[in-house]
Amino acid sequence: MAYLDLTLSRGQALAAPLDTVGATLSPLEWQVVALAARDRLSSLDAPGRWSRWLALFFGGERASPRLADAKLETLRRIAVLAWHGGDALPKDEVVAFHAAGYTLGQLQLVLARVALPEAGRAR
Repeated sequence: MAYLDLTLSRGQALAAPLDTVGATLSPLEWQVVALAARDRLSSLDAPGRWSRWLALFFGGERASPRLADAKLETLRRIAVLAWHGGDALPKDEVVAFHAAGYTLGQLQLVLARVALPEAGRAR
């Protein structure tokens, strides 16, 4: 698996200033970032055969943390990865993040928020 190191270290001073001029996230997007702190890495995987069988056998569907809005789901995926692994993000997820319409500045905002010491208490 390939990773893209954005040199933003958790709990350390930034080596270079953030290029977040003009980059913002809406209150809804910030809420998605905050909620992603509680999601497990396994929430990024598609339900497996066993999970689908259990849902079929016991009825109903298993609750999925996936969001209906594709753009917000892309943000959630990046945020989950950032909460669990810091700035070591898979390159394909970063590409999907940009393809969804987000900028590098917005990615840096998310990573900076996750790196804040008080943000660690939400985990």
